[in-house]
Amino acid sequence: MPRTRTAEPGRGDARTQRRESVIAVSGRTWTLSRAAVVRAAVATLAAERRSAMLSVAFVGRDRMRQLNRTWKGIRAPTDVLAFALGGPGGSLAGDIYICPWMAARNARALGVPLRQELTRLVIHGVLHVLGYDHPETNGRAASPMWRRQERYLRGLR
Repeated sequence: MPRTRTAEPGRGDARTQRRESVIAVSGRTWTLSRAAVVRAAVATLAAERRSAMLSVAFVGRDRMRQLNRTWKGIRAPTDVLAFALGGPGGSLAGDIYICPWMAARNARALGVPLRQELTRLVIHGVLHVLGYDHPETNGRAASPMWRRQERYLRGLR
């Protein structure tokens, strides 16, 4: 499991000191390397001045359909689902599920490379774990969360 520090140990007092973020990646990531997944998640956490223990799982269309049905009541696959969890000692933890099949459809529709869309979904999932949300309507691309996500995505290029 890759470990990254989001702040230097011994700097600042106990209230401002950052915990170590831990990012675990599972499943077939397609065109996005595991290192790129970790880099996107860590960059997002660092930009938000947060740390977390995250699991990023790449799942197939059928598994994502099942997850979306169970947790959202929707009988179709989606591109990303994220769940914030309480970690040890009150720390933040979360599970992020990404469907590369849906990401490929989105990438084709948007005319962007699949790698870019998968990175966008990693960032999107991390922001959801951190508590950000967006409307499910056409206005979602104008939401503060979406603008933040796109800024972080541009910073990774």
